[in-house]
Amino acid sequence: MDVDWRYDTRPIRAVGVFADVAIDVRKWPATVPSIRALLDTARAGAPFGGWEFGPGVTFLVGENGSGKSTLVEGIAAAAGLPPEGGTVNGGARTRPVDSPLGEWLKIVRGPMAATGGFFLRAETMHQYYSWLEDGVGAGSGHPDARLHELSHGESFNDLLDRKLDPDRFWVGLVLMDEPEAGLSFDSTLRWLVALDRMRARGTQVICATHSPVLAALPGATILELGEWGIREAQWDELELVQHHRRFLDSPGRYLRHLLASE
Repeated sequence: MDVDWRYDTRPIRAVGVFADVAIDVRKWPATVPSIRALLDTARAGAPFGGWEFGPGVTFLVGENGSGKSTLVEGIAAAAGLPPEGGTVNGGARTRPVDSPLGEWLKIVRGPMAATGGFFLRAETMHQYYSWLEDGVGAGSGHPDARLHELSHGESFNDLLDRKLDPDRFWVGLVLMDEPEAGLSFDSTLRWLVALDRMRARGTQVICATHSPVLAALPGATILELGEWGIREAQWDELELVQHHRRFLDSPGRYLRHLLASE
């Protein structure tokens, strides 16, 4: 990637592996092909010491079990972000982390990298909401105290406006695990536009997603994870996109097969 290292502002220039870490490649998560690919690349003397992530927005796409969430959660942990969501200043932590990946990974930062970051993990955001509420006091009237009162999608949109894409400041690094989980189609488009604004400001985003709408963001890098490991792909080449297209073009063809009586 053509970025002058002297002026590199990426919070994550590359994701490497600590040289002295002991990794049993026969055990999860090293058995996941995409995780193994990243580990092998980092240990093979790759430029910058690991798997390079470009500026702007990078999407991780793939089937369930392909390692998207495991990878973005490991990167978040290595970057010092709370495992259940939040910022470098704090967040929710209600149970031990399942994966040791965050302890293996080493973040290589750009010399001019911005500080700060946010991790949005869809499945544990209610724990983060409770952490925020505890900080300001339930019933205080503070916006952080009312997230539990909102619908799933409304609360995500509120986080987008106040924490990820605010007018008064910008966040250097945003990591997201399936933010589309609570979003309607219209809200997903709203996030697509916000991601473009964030990129324009200089925010680096790494997002695991099942959404063909988010992944359509022009100029984004798409990494497709699967049994092959990790490969860069174009939007219209993605299995994710092709499956959605075929279903929407002819749902009956799918339904006849799926719902056929035995």
